[in-house]
Amino acid sequence: MKHLVMVMALLISAGGSAVLAADAGVSVRIGQPDFYGRIDIEGYPPPQVIYRQPIAIEQVPMNRQPIYLRVPLDHAEHWRTHCREYNACGERVLFVQDSWYSQEYAPRYQEHHRDYKDDHGQRRHDMYPDQRNDRY
Repeated sequence: MKHLVMVMALLISAGGSAVLAADAGVSVRIGQPDFYGRIDIEGYPPPQVIYRQPIAIEQVPMNRQPIYLRVPLDHAEHWRTHCREYNACGERVLFVQDSWYSQEYAPRYQEHHRDYKDDHGQRRHDMYPDQRNDRY
């Protein structure tokens, strides 16, 4: 009986924390100042990086192109302990400098993507004339 009570208590506490986590969800998109994660540099000027050589935690084929990540500096400095947070332990990684992200990447990204959605995340019909639907 004691075992059953313990299991139920664990289930209830796990469910409760899931609800709390869902309530605290925050969405941060690429181009925003608080975004950390993988970025696509195609079409952008070459990024300024923190380290000249890619960092790899696990063995990675040398012919695989490195990925570009924006991470807090302490995550880059202690990459082995943080690579799982970015699903990048098995990647060759180059960390972009915050100044490049803030001054070069984010403004261009926002300019290029600002017309696709309005402030509420809704599609703007002027950007999708072939998909216009009068029901909206």
